[in-house]
Amino acid sequence: MHSQPKINSERWITLFIAAVSSFITPFMSSSMNVALRLLGTDMSMSAVLLGWVNTSYSLAAAVFLVPIGKVADIVGRKKIFLWGLAIYTLGSLFCAIVPNASLFIFFRVIQGIGSAFIYATSIAILTSVFPASERGRVLGITTAATYLGLSLGPVLGGFLTAFSGWRSIFWINVPLGLLILWLTLWKLKGEWAEAAGEGLDWTGSVIYGVSLAIAILGLPRIPSFLGIGMTIIGFLGMVGFIRWESRLESPILNVGLFKNNRVFTFSNLAALINYSATAAVGFLLSLYLQHIKALSPQQAGLILVAQPAVMALISPLSGRLSDKIPKRSLASAGMALTTLALIPLVFLNSNTAIWTIILYLLILGLGFGLFSSPNVNAIMSSVEKKSYGVASATLATMRLIGQTSSMVIVTLIFALYMGQVAITPENYLLFLASLKPAFAIFSGLCFIGIFASLARGNH
Repeated sequence: MHSQPKINSERWITLFIAAVSSFITPFMSSSMNVALRLLGTDMSMSAVLLGWVNTSYSLAAAVFLVPIGKVADIVGRKKIFLWGLAIYTLGSLFCAIVPNASLFIFFRVIQGIGSAFIYATSIAILTSVFPASERGRVLGITTAATYLGLSLGPVLGGFLTAFSGWRSIFWINVPLGLLILWLTLWKLKGEWAEAAGEGLDWTGSVIYGVSLAIAILGLPRIPSFLGIGMTIIGFLGMVGFIRWESRLESPILNVGLFKNNRVFTFSNLAALINYSATAAVGFLLSLYLQHIKALSPQQAGLILVAQPAVMALISPLSGRLSDKIPKRSLASAGMALTTLALIPLVFLNSNTAIWTIILYLLILGLGFGLFSSPNVNAIMSSVEKKSYGVASATLATMRLIGQTSSMVIVTLIFALYMGQVAITPENYLLFLASLKPAFAIFSGLCFIGIFASLARGNH
């Protein structure tokens, strides 16, 4: 009689923990973009080294995600989540106090490893605690927390950087990390180790990590022979990894999930396509607003907030709806709306009114908000409990690869249309010309994504 409130209390504490941990990592990443110039000046970083501020973090996260997802399923998701929080919080603390660029990049790697532990477990724990009938609603709330972090990052990050310096962005992570650590230690009683007793494939983990690292490092260099070679080697390594995994009884990535689970396969493919088509949109529009429309970084940031703000509002609603109506219908409608928002951006020019750009961003946010929560719900609902960690990690990997691919597309188009020149007034026509193929490719990708989303069938 008295146990039900306790269970409900633990559920809502779990949701709070998952929401805050979903907020802190995107908040920090989007804040960093605002602080990069000051950070580079303070640490005397070259442009190349400055590029490693974000690359080192993303690369470390991508390499560890899937192996750690499997470890979490074996030894317990709470244990790995706690380790992740501790590593991430320590990484944030040292990033805030280190005196030079080399140490800063090293602790960004540590932060990335900690975030991989968090990504691989937070959604998996949430899915373990809440019943299927409430899953969409709570996944929608955590998705909203992610977008809230992305929305507030440029605004609060800019405020913190202006008044307290760039180090304050890292300091703010420390009390948040300690709060979640305390709540997890004292309030979460489960361990959630449904794959306990299975072995860990160390060979596969190394093949996966090395292959993915080579591919991710190679992709941005693709205009060069080195980039093409690295990408091909990374791709071949991943093919070898899949063949290796398919022979094992306890693989780190169950290839059968892709072979025999249509919902899992096409939901992950839809996520990959969606991130590939949308991740660089904010980057391109930020350049457009600052160079072509002569807005300040703060003004451009306030306009760009329109997209993630709508995502944060819509995600809980679409998540709740996905518990009641087919996830495929909602996610596919979201992908279609995203396509409709991207198509007009192909015709962007120097005379385009700012209010129309805001309108496209609002539609884009609505589309992504409709797509994301039902898509996550479809993925997590399509696997057994023992695979929640791997499923959560696979989805996070799709996001990272999609975001990297999106920037690679932009880099290639800039290389073809503008060469190595800077974006200066005499090159504005070249810049505007390069926007057309970029948005055309993104629109085409999203259009294909509608069919990938529909192809999953109904769970």
